[in-house]
Amino acid sequence: MIISRLAGGLVPYTAGEQPREKTVKLNTNENPYPPSEAVYRALKEFDAARYRLYPDPTALSLRRAIAEYEGVGEENVFVGNGSDEVLSLSYAAFFGGENKPVLQADVTYSFYEVFGSLYGAGFRKVPLLPDFRLDIKGMAALCGESCGCVFANPNAPTSIAEEREDLLELVRAFEGKAVIADEAYADFSHVGTLAGDIRDYPNLLVVKTFSKSRSLAGARCGYAVGDKALIDVLRTVKNCFNSYPVNAVTAAVAEAALRDTAYFRDCVSRILRTRETLITALRALRFDVPDSDANFVFAEHPDVGGEELQRALRARGIVVRRFDRPRIADRLRITVGTDEDIEALTGALKSILG
Repeated sequence: MIISRLAGGLVPYTAGEQPREKTVKLNTNENPYPPSEAVYRALKEFDAARYRLYPDPTALSLRRAIAEYEGVGEENVFVGNGSDEVLSLSYAAFFGGENKPVLQADVTYSFYEVFGSLYGAGFRKVPLLPDFRLDIKGMAALCGESCGCVFANPNAPTSIAEEREDLLELVRAFEGKAVIADEAYADFSHVGTLAGDIRDYPNLLVVKTFSKSRSLAGARCGYAVGDKALIDVLRTVKNCFNSYPVNAVTAAVAEAALRDTAYFRDCVSRILRTRETLITALRALRFDVPDSDANFVFAEHPDVGGEELQRALRARGIVVRRFDRPRIADRLRITVGTDEDIEALTGALKSILG
């Protein structure tokens, strides 16, 4: 089989397990609660006859709803099939073919280094500080040796969020180069979003998803907010790849979910309450758990290794995520599920730990 040199050197991202059997599923940070009733209504009212037509290539109605929600213009919004696709197109648009690497943390979303390799930009890892915080000053100092930078806030898998002013310091340091803020988990954070700051920082692109706080992981819808010049370039790259990235049903349900702010706030509040219950329970079992700003926690036990714990939990029908990487191989990333899920998890851990 003939393959390109590029494809031959790629190491793909490994998605979290999607078990086919019934489990307590706490491994991929999905929302434990169903979508808004508004989503069900949008599905019921969708006219299937529309399927004979291509969807709106600009997803204008959804973009207008996002613009209204974020307090920006519709020209400042780009939508795609999940935030991963938006991130991938962003790498192609702002970093592809550059002869300097993209800066990223050493412990972060592992898709970033895949995108860097795929688009020929490469990547350079900047170690997190000992407390797992982003090394803002260290990244800023390397600006001249890179073509831009990407960070997740809150970071995954650490669950830790940096303060807005600290992140804007980094954005300012990279003036003239793209800075991508991946805010997949920002709705669960005390910091909030940088979306409003795009007015002052034309190099800032904020990427978000409907998968986590809006319960639409299966629909695949994400978006970016940024200066019009950045969005125009993203749209150009998209149109070189797929003119119709968001299907008509997904656009309809995403808009419905976005407009139901009452359900959104209630759902997030329930997850935050359960998150505190989970952290308290894990610490009582002697786990080291940083304060979380996401819908998951990052836990390590002093006596039992992460691989052993993950395997023992799986044997009891509970699925959590572990990354076999330096610094974090003994930590488990545990999604905040329902209260019942957390009771099952803590009960299993008590049994395992004795």
